[in-house]
Amino acid sequence: MDTQFCTKKSLCKATGLSNSTFKKYRLQGAWIEGIHWQRVNSRCVLYNLSLILDWLANRSQPEHHQKAIDFYVRSLPSNQGRRKA
Repeated sequence: MDTQFCTKKSLCKATGLSNSTFKKYRLQGAWIEGIHWQRVNSRCVLYNLSLILDWLANRSQPEHHQKAIDFYVRSLPSNQGRRKA
């Protein structure tokens, strides 16, 4: 999975959804902070484009989307094993 974070403007173009819809999904907990979106500061929120597109495609099958979340979390550098020299 190629992780790309994007702004609300880019996400609007990619999904056809509005910023108010994004805010609703964040506040209702449909999108998880730290997974689907990141708060950079009080004025900036970035969205994980690949996971949100997967969420849209798999809304009726949350177990399939959970696999994408698990893959994303495993792929983070903080979850990689230490390399031996």
